Amino acid sequence: MGLVTLVSGGVDSMLMSLFAHEEGVKLFPLFIDYGQLGVSKEWETCRQLHEQFGLPEITYMDLSGFGKIIPSGITDYRLRINEDAFLPGRNLLFVLAGAAYALKVQADSVAIGLLYQSDHIFPDQDEKFIEGCEKMIETSMGKHINVIAPLIEFSKTDVLTMARARGLKNTYSCHAGGDRPCGVCIACVEIDNA
Repeated sequence: MGLVTLVSGGVDSMLMSLFAHEEGVKLFPLFIDYGQLGVSKEWETCRQLHEQFGLPEITYMDLSGFGKIIPSGITDYRLRINEDAFLPGRNLLFVLAGAAYALKVQADSVAIGLLYQSDHIFPDQDEKFIEGCEKMIETSMGKHINVIAPLIEFSKTDVLTMARARGLKNTYSCHAGGDRPCGVCIACVEIDNA
């Protein structure tokens, strides 16, 4: 038994991990470098927050070639940060990598930080996607791995409220990858508007 948490240093994945930790679930945090512009800042933030909250050590998986071969506004400075933000297959890559890792560490579930459907802007962010992932994993790996989205009933405003209540701050979600949030990418605007 155990849970692979797909973590990024952002508020959604950190809150998801804190929920599981509060419930006493055995966590296997997995950080995926998919070639994102903010990988260094995300990794640094993720490590600091895990240490601050007494969460388990994070495993780093380097799949950075994905974002180089399939560029988007979140992996290539030459593209537009918002208009070209969609990275086809990103969440599927996360879940597949998480499920393979779950098999290795003998965990039975993978958690991804998806939010309430009205907040979705890409096709790989809803319950239909999660159900499809579970079927694909079972077919390709010969074992059922639960794919869960503990925050899928919550809006970004709800998430920020719950994060503040737990003292969770100094997360990092900016797609531009700078030392300070850019304030214009989808992730920054989402937080600013919540």
